[in-house]
Amino acid sequence: MTMQCAVLDDYQDIAGSLADWSLLDGSVDVRTLHTPFHSEDAVAAAIGDCEIVVAMRERTPFPASLLARLPRLRLLITSGMRNAAIDLDAAARHGVTVCGTDSNSQPAAELTWALLLGLARNVVTESAAIQTGGPWQSTIGADLHGRTLGLLGLGKIGSQVARVGLAFGMDVIAWSRNLTAERAAEQGVRATATKEELLESSDFVSVHLVLGDRTRGLLGAADLHRMRRTAYLVNTSRAAIVDRTALLRALRENWIAGAGLDVFEQEPLPADDPLRTLPNVLALPHLGYVTRRNYEGYFQQAVENIQAFLAGSPVRRLG
Repeated sequence: MTMQCAVLDDYQDIAGSLADWSLLDGSVDVRTLHTPFHSEDAVAAAIGDCEIVVAMRERTPFPASLLARLPRLRLLITSGMRNAAIDLDAAARHGVTVCGTDSNSQPAAELTWALLLGLARNVVTESAAIQTGGPWQSTIGADLHGRTLGLLGLGKIGSQVARVGLAFGMDVIAWSRNLTAERAAEQGVRATATKEELLESSDFVSVHLVLGDRTRGLLGAADLHRMRRTAYLVNTSRAAIVDRTALLRALRENWIAGAGLDVFEQEPLPADDPLRTLPNVLALPHLGYVTRRNYEGYFQQAVENIQAFLAGSPVRRLG
């Protein structure tokens, strides 16, 4: 019997060309779905006949309620080796094997600098003026050399961002609950004693923490008020680390100079969301991991995962 497989959220319609899905011919029928789901009902209707599902990061959540509605599902593959949107305990109860893929951290670090530089040098404003016949030079950029870059988190991605900051001649500081002075010094960075010290001292603050109970809402109104009015906030990690209501107020009332955002609590971002139109926001549609090298790895290893599962020896298992 041929199994049914759905590859979800293939927004760019690229999955079919980045892996050899023909290796599954005769065993698995593969179809790709290209548009976001707007309800759990829609997900259940679209993939209810599938034994295998390939999910792209956390674009489509798999809570216990959805897994209960997918009785045929046997293998759920996520790109990356961590996915907070999958209820692993519920998957296990329903007999669903969950597997992941490798993922490169460099693209997210690179995109962090695209946002930071875009903000600092008003790239969107000046480029739009060129294209529309607007004013020649209407802004004055913010310097990086000699300024302070504050990193919330100094893990794989934060450390890469730190090295670039140092190359620009920035003073780089970092804070997280578990960061030691010794670990920071290994990266050429100074650890601050508190989050508050980092926020008060930085010209640019970049978020590189994993979302969890201790980091959800980590930056609230009081924290954003501590930042300099000339400072910029960049978040390529998870939106919920920054309190949304507080961030909107900080941007509208100019508590900070601006924000560069690649992550949002609801994705895709609703058409009427104010973050789409605030003049001091540089927003991207969650592109941090969206590069050819990452996508090739995701889909090629998804095929490998399916082959291993069919052979009775699943690889890269989660949970």
